[in-house]
Amino acid sequence: MSADESRAAPAEDLPYRVELWGDGDGHGIERVVARAASVQLAHAIFRAVRNEHPERRIILREGERIVADSREE
Repeated sequence: MSADESRAAPAEDLPYRVELWGDGDGHGIERVVARAASVQLAHAIFRAVRNEHPERRIILREGERIVADSREE
């Protein structure tokens, strides 16, 4: 494996992202909390963020597809 092949992908290229949505009405992404390469890691991050912010909407996405939404659990 070459040095180029062993480098980590830029965060923007990782397929999963955990979003923290705005206070109050929950409309709009406040920030992307994390990105992950695997669905297992993404779910672990999603659970941790949900536990840290139980009153907030948290969404786990793969691209545009919603994998998990804290409002539906």
